[in-house]
Amino acid sequence: MGNREDLLAGALQCLKDKGWAGSTVRDIAAAAGVNHAAIGYHFGSREALLTEALMQAMEQWGAEIGQAVMAALTTDASPRERYEAFWRQVILAHTNNRRLWLTSIEAAVQAERNPAIRELMAKGLREGRSGLAANLLGIPEDALGGTAAQTVGAIQMGLMTGLLMQWALDPEQAPDEHDITDGLIGLTALITGTQPAGH
Repeated sequence: MGNREDLLAGALQCLKDKGWAGSTVRDIAAAAGVNHAAIGYHFGSREALLTEALMQAMEQWGAEIGQAVMAALTTDASPRERYEAFWRQVILAHTNNRRLWLTSIEAAVQAERNPAIRELMAKGLREGRSGLAANLLGIPEDALGGTAAQTVGAIQMGLMTGLLMQWALDPEQAPDEHDITDGLIGLTALITGTQPAGH
């Protein structure tokens, strides 16, 4: 690997081990096996490097979830089985990468004060909405049309953010894939008026 790739790998390792705030320039350079001056040369700042490493990791995480869902399903799986399989993989991936997910929360706080981080994370959100919509609809991302990313993708991302926060803070009481699906069916019934609240 070149210095740039080494730095991204080193930054990702630091994010997993130390979190956002704890990943210093010296730590990243040591993990990458390069001089710390290379961070400024290739990325401009520690924050830009950490953000890019985090976005790459989250993109890979999403791709792995999609692949795992497809591998776990048979061709005759029902829509509900597919959606629950998706959540099963999301929850498993979160459990296995909890520290990295929490780091994304740290980065979001930093983005409030740093326009460069904010723009990188906003770009990641836009790509994430599109990827989630394509994954759930079972079509290639470049075949998405209309408002799928802004509706299906955005709502799914919002659900993931909130529900994974519950898994981070209260895993014993956090909803599993069946609870999530039942909850969405219940909310849909409330919105459409197809059944009374509380049923």
